[in-house]
Amino acid sequence: MHTDYILDQEFRNQTFDDTNTKFKDFENCTFYNCDFRACTFQTVTFIDCNFFDCNFAETKINYISLRGVFFTKCNFTNVNFAMTDQVLFEFHFKDCLLDYAKFYALKLKKMQFINCSLISADFMGSDLTEVLFDNCNLRRAVFIDTIANKADFSTSYDYAFDPDKNKIKKAVFSQDGLKGLLEKYDIIVK
Repeated sequence: MHTDYILDQEFRNQTFDDTNTKFKDFENCTFYNCDFRACTFQTVTFIDCNFFDCNFAETKINYISLRGVFFTKCNFTNVNFAMTDQVLFEFHFKDCLLDYAKFYALKLKKMQFINCSLISADFMGSDLTEVLFDNCNLRRAVFIDTIANKADFSTSYDYAFDPDKNKIKKAVFSQDGLKGLLEKYDIIVK
């Protein structure tokens, strides 16, 4: 099986599908306003790549490696990241739409979510150690059996987080966020 290697390329306003992504390695590439909705991402690697204003909504991921990848203003509505390669990976999101995204059972240590919408995102069973949720909407996001030690939720909002069903040692929450930690007790916090 032959893998194509693409280095130092810039892609603008391009629509991608399996013919131009399958079995490809992209390194130090930049993507502007590209559409990836027709991709299934079979054996694709992105190393030190940046994505701006790209659309991944409902994209299928069969196997993808993300190493040193930054997504800015991208749409990942209803994307399941479960088949993301867990070896030597690092990716971050800024100003992204991640509603209904699934991060089930992934090791997301030190990942950054900055100004993102994560409505109904699924983090069940994930390792969120030292993850930064900076100014994120976490309404109806699922946090069950997560390891969120040293995670920072201090500027995020609308979350419900059960401390009995998650590990949260030294996690950071704002005083306003206490309501989300106490929601299961049906008490009133003033």
